[in-house]
Amino acid sequence: MTIPPQQVQWDPALSPARLAEANINPVTGLSTDYLNHFNEAIMLLEMLPTAPDCRIDFLAWRPMSYSQHFTASTFKYRELAILAYEKSNPAIRGELDTLADTMTEVLTAIREAMELGSASDASDKLAERAVAWLKPLIARAGAVINGGDIAGEAPQVTVDALMRRRNGG
Repeated sequence: MTIPPQQVQWDPALSPARLAEANINPVTGLSTDYLNHFNEAIMLLEMLPTAPDCRIDFLAWRPMSYSQHFTASTFKYRELAILAYEKSNPAIRGELDTLADTMTEVLTAIREAMELGSASDASDKLAERAVAWLKPLIARAGAVINGGDIAGEAPQVTVDALMRRRNGG
């Protein structure tokens, strides 16, 4: 589902220049830094077949919401990221949250299966399958954060919205 980008419900603290400086999309009010939470788990799953020690690190992974991720992070603009998220278009934020919930469900199920003591071979295959499910979800979440869709149809809409904002319209 592609939701046309709508600007963040602007607050004086959320100027487009300030958001861009903080690596927060000025149109959606969302930051790709959140995806690091999932990318770390995916990287550990990918390394599992050749680095079995990664299993311990993967088992330590815990779900975090967008706000929880930034609250716990050392990201310089974490408060701004949380504020922009809270003020973002509810439909766009909801799409990101749905994708994050789906990724969390996959990662939690894999973690639980591994905690039950699956054999190494089975864990490796499970990890491989999880990565195959998660990578398209990460790509889609990135597209949502960046105000576009995977097919590339919406970037012009994003550019147009930024130009309107810049020109006061």
